[in-house]
Amino acid sequence: MDPDAIQELFAVFGAVQVRRMFGGAGLYAEGVMFGLVSGGQIFLKADAANAQDFAREGCAAFEYGTKTGKRAIMSYRRLPDRLYDDPDELAQWVRKSLSVAHKSAAAKSKARRKNARKKC
Repeated sequence: MDPDAIQELFAVFGAVQVRRMFGGAGLYAEGVMFGLVSGGQIFLKADAANAQDFAREGCAAFEYGTKTGKRAIMSYRRLPDRLYDDPDELAQWVRKSLSVAHKSAAAKSKARRKNARKKC
C-alpha cells in the first residue's frame, strides 16, 4: 500500500504519517505509532482494551520471523477487511488503537525514567 492510498483510507480519521521501516511502514498520529503496514496489509495496535474487537473479527496478530528462526508476535492485529470500505468505523477503530499506543508510550517512558533513577 502506498502512502497516498493510506492517507486516503484514513482521511475520515485525520492526519496520518507513514514512515518506511523494515520492508513495510509504520503509521503514526500525534507522535506515536498506532499501526503498521506489512505485506500489503494494515495492522493496528491492540491490548486488553480492544483485542476482543479483533478476535471477534478473526484478525490475527502480526508475526515475523527472527534471525534465530523463531516467530515473534507483536501487539498489532490485522485490520478487518470490511473496514477498508467503511471509513467512519475505521476511524473509530483507529482512535481506539491510538489510545492504546498512547498508553503504551506512556508506560515505556515511565519505565525509562525509573531505570534511569536506578543507575544514579
